[in-house]
Order: sequence, then structure tokens, then C-alpha cells
Amino acid sequence: MNIENIKQPFIKIFPGDFSGNLMQRTTPKVLFSTVLPAGFEHPELIVFNEKLSEEIGLGKFEEQDLDFLVGSNLPENIQTYSTAYAGHQFGNWAGQLGDGRAILAGEIINSLGQKTEIQWKGAGATPYSRHADGRAVLRSSVREYLMSEAMFHLGIPTTRALSLAFTGENVVRDIMYNGNPQEEKGAVVIRTAETFLRFGHYELISAQKEHKTLQDLVDFTIENYFPEIESEGIQKYKDFFERVCKKTADLMVEWFRVGFVHGVMNTDNISILGLTIDYGPYSMMDEYDLNFTPNTTDLPGRRYAFGKQGQISQWNLWQLANALHLIIQDEQFLEKTLNEFGDYFWNAHDNMLCRKFGFDQLLESDEEFFTNWQGLMQELQLDYTLFFNQLEKFDDKIDLKFQFENVSYIILDSEKVSKIKNFIKTYNKRLEKNIISNKESIELMTKTNPKFILRNYLLFECIEEINIGKTELFEKLIKALQNPYQEIYPEFSVKRPSKYNDIAGCSMLSCSS
Repeated sequence: MNIENIKQPFIKIFPGDFSGNLMQRTTPKVLFSTVLPAGFEHPELIVFNEKLSEEIGLGKFEEQDLDFLVGSNLPENIQTYSTAYAGHQFGNWAGQLGDGRAILAGEIINSLGQKTEIQWKGAGATPYSRHADGRAVLRSSVREYLMSEAMFHLGIPTTRALSLAFTGENVVRDIMYNGNPQEEKGAVVIRTAETFLRFGHYELISAQKEHKTLQDLVDFTIENYFPEIESEGIQKYKDFFERVCKKTADLMVEWFRVGFVHGVMNTDNISILGLTIDYGPYSMMDEYDLNFTPNTTDLPGRRYAFGKQGQISQWNLWQLANALHLIIQDEQFLEKTLNEFGDYFWNAHDNMLCRKFGFDQLLESDEEFFTNWQGLMQELQLDYTLFFNQLEKFDDKIDLKFQFENVSYIILDSEKVSKIKNFIKTYNKRLEKNIISNKESIELMTKTNPKFILRNYLLFECIEEINIGKTELFEKLIKALQNPYQEIYPEFSVKRPSKYNDIAGCSMLSCSS
């Protein structure tokens, strides 16, 4: 790999702590601290994403590159660092946080001039580890690798995964925070993104009243990642905030499209570029439930439940607005922009639902249609993905119960079947208002609704197999997630087996998962 081309422009521009001290502490008025990865003597490669490596400019993997993939024996040209940021966690100001398990190698630019940051996750402690060891277990690393790649192939903005490797060490974790810690295999994943900057970076510097550093950070962000902004002065920062709002809203709509639930939408986990970032206790939704959260830490309040993700993203943007007020200093503009967020989000959301149903345009009557559909989905516990797959191929000549009984997580008696039948009648009447043909309507649904989603129970099975040295399911999942709008493996296009309903890692996970 061309690791000699990795540079560290961020640490040349912004104030930082160059001591290399790993003691966990506050680092006021700096945006990063230089740190060295722990290094591992007996790593073992699980998977390397060669296509991504070629695309970002690193090139092909060679055997001697394994050390780099786990942060060992680094060349002198790479000065590694972790960034400092703050955040609101579960609605409360948490102060300084930072990269507790992440260490940046720096940035590489490919032949097209595209920039990519490269970051280890699980390579050791940093000043921001908050009394933790900075390691990662195989379980969470597999989940991050597979899900970030799944989201990319679904067409959703996301960080991506370059590699996954065993560290050769065991790590102790209490998966459910219930006083039962266990040893698990350690692993390191390398993840990439255009930038890992998040709302919390701006919150930290603003809270410290570092006006110039905040302005420099926003200028840096605009220059490198928002080239479409050409305005000057305060207007430049206003345009920046408006773009961040739209990118965030667009991302939430995409999460709703495929049924993705992030689980920990703290402001320190929200990308300034509208990327899906920090894959912790996430889940793809099985049975449709607006109140579903996969995160045990989010109970009982369910702040980050599926149906609240749009609302929470707006709340998070309010916190970013508070941070940027230091340089924008226009309350009316910020309030107006945030108040317009709801209209923009819901319009985009409803247009997305139209595409899922094969409607060519949004009508006023669709609000009632969508509300009734949501009620039906929740009452009958219908699988979100399988429902739309079945709707695409629905045949009124075949018994309706037969077509939908494998889509529901409850038994469909005659009353429930009658409710589906009434919905289908309403749906068909709505389809008659389309201008496009039925064939074009189906094509629209096919492009919008995935055939394959990376369900938690599949991840659970995959992790169990890798733990004992098997990779067959892992390889099948990679092939399936690379083709999510095709049914490559019919055995994956089924609802969650009931035996996994209450198993940790299949339905609920903790923040450290």
C-alpha cells in the first residue's frame, strides 16, 4: 500500500497537544493530541477491502502491510493523533469527550484529488478514552465493518471500512452492563471517511470561547468539504449551516427508507458531512415499530427510537447552531433555518415513502394514507423490508394470507387478514392516480426497497462463526450486502427467527457493543 502518501494537514493547522502523553485527561483549547497506537505482535488479517483501497489511493495490499492495518511499526512519515470534541449525550451536556478508541493516521488524496481520512478503531488508549483501554472486541469490529459497507452499497452516506484484523489479544467487556464481564477476542478495524469531523468538534471550541479557532475550523471545513460555498463573510457561515441542515435531513430520510436505527444519536456521533458514523448498538428494523430502539442504554425513555430520528437530528442541529452562534451572531437566521428544517425533512420523507410505494408524485391525501399504513404495520407487526418486497410482487389471484403470513411476526387471523385486504384495496386505488405505468411503478419500488438488509441476527451468527474460525457466512454476507437490491441468497430474505427474539446482540445491545 502507498502509506508513504498519507499526510497530516489537520495537525499542522490547528492547536494541539504534541506531548504524546496517553494519560486520560482534559486537553483545553486544542483540537487533537498526538498518540501512538498500542501495536500488536500477533495480528491476523480477516478481510481487506482492496477495491476501496484502490479507490482512495492506497493501492494493493501486500503481506508487509499487515502491521499498518493494526497500527504497528509505523513509518516515520505518519504522525498519529486523536481529536478532541465535546457533545450532548442523551440530551445532557457531557463536556470534553474525544476519540476514545480512534486514532487517525491522517489523510490521503487519490489521483482525482479526492481526500480520505484513515483511522484505526480499537488500536489502544488515547487521552480521551475516559478510563477505558481503547481496545475493541471482534464483535463490535465485525459489526462496524459489515454495516458501514452495507450502508454504502444501499446508497446511504457513510464512513467505510478498509480492513478488519484480529489483534491477537483478548479484551474484557461487559456486553449488557450487568456485572458479567467476559474475555472476547480483540480486533482492529480501519475506517475511512472524507472527514470524521462531527458536531462535537465545533461544540467543544465554542464552549471554550475560542473564537478564532472555531472560525478557522469552519473555514477549513468549508474549504475542504463544501466547495460549492463561494460566499464571503458571515454569509459564508450561514450558507454552511444551511448545507449541514440539509445534509443531516437527507441522511435521516435515507435511514427511514431502509429502516436503519442508529441507537446513539448524541451530538458527538453526528457527522458534519451528513455521513452515518459510529456504528455501535445500531439495528436494521425487523418488525415495523416507530418506538423501536436497539440500545439498552436508551431505555426506558427511547430518546433515539426509530420514529424520533428526524426530531432528534433537529435537536442536535440546535446545539450546533448554539455553537456556531459565536461566529454567525444572528439568532433570527439560525431560528428560521432550524424551523424550516421540519418542513424540508417531512417533505423529503413523504416523497421517499411515495417511491417505496411506487407513487410518482406526492398528493395531499397521502398523509392520511401513510398514517393508516403505519398503524397497520405496527398493529400486525409486519416486517418493514419484507412488506415492501411482498407488495412489489403482490398477486390478487393468490391467497392473501399465504402472501403475508411470512411477513408478520404474529399469527394472522381472519380479522387481521381482512385489514390487509382493505389496505390493498386502498393502495390499488391510490396507484390509479399515478401518471406512470404499472411497470414503471414497480421499477421505482425495486430501486428504492432493498431485498437484503443486514439484520442483527445474521451479524450474531456471523460473529459466532468467526470466533471459531469459520468465514463462510461472513463471505456470503459481504456478497449479499454488495447487491442489496437483488435477492442473491433467498435464505436471507426472511423475517428474524423467533429463537433470536431475546438474545443479546440480536435484538438489543449496549452502547459499548
